Amino acid sequence: MMMLSEMMQTIIEFLDTGGQVLTVIAGVVCLMWLLIFERIGFIFISYRVIKRQLKLTWQERTEQQSWHAEQIRLALISRGHAKLMNNLPLIQSLVVLCPLLGLLGTVTGMIQVFDVMAVSGSGDARSMASGVSRATIPTMAGMVGSLSGVFASTWLQRKAKRETQLLEESMPIVH
Repeated sequence: MMMLSEMMQTIIEFLDTGGQVLTVIAGVVCLMWLLIFERIGFIFISYRVIKRQLKLTWQERTEQQSWHAEQIRLALISRGHAKLMNNLPLIQSLVVLCPLLGLLGTVTGMIQVFDVMAVSGSGDARSMASGVSRATIPTMAGMVGSLSGVFASTWLQRKAKRETQLLEESMPIVH
């Protein structure tokens, strides 16, 4: 219990050194990863049931050769693809938002540095150090959050594309 308390204290101190923008970045990264884990769980658990139902719907059709049957097949494939792609645009938007929030943290930190310089009337390094810290920590956090999201988002897109291809191949048109 003591270790958890120390860990929470360290996180709170880190968030405080980065300013309010760092707290927003942490929230965005948490939301992004929550959505990423939801998509991973969907692909490996829920989608299997949906895929089975879509294939069963196609296989139960007695007539699979006409233009109408082809359109039904395409609609079933599209339905599966839409379910796979759910929340991916939101994840990609959050990935793009992270470095922008980091840039906002840089600007607010530098404003703090300039305020200290204006009040003190000099460029004293000690008085500017906290502002520089507030400028660099959110930038780093935004970039790290964004990079981790880029890799996960790319993997999810590839997995969705591959699962759509597999669904399409498992529902052949009988001529």
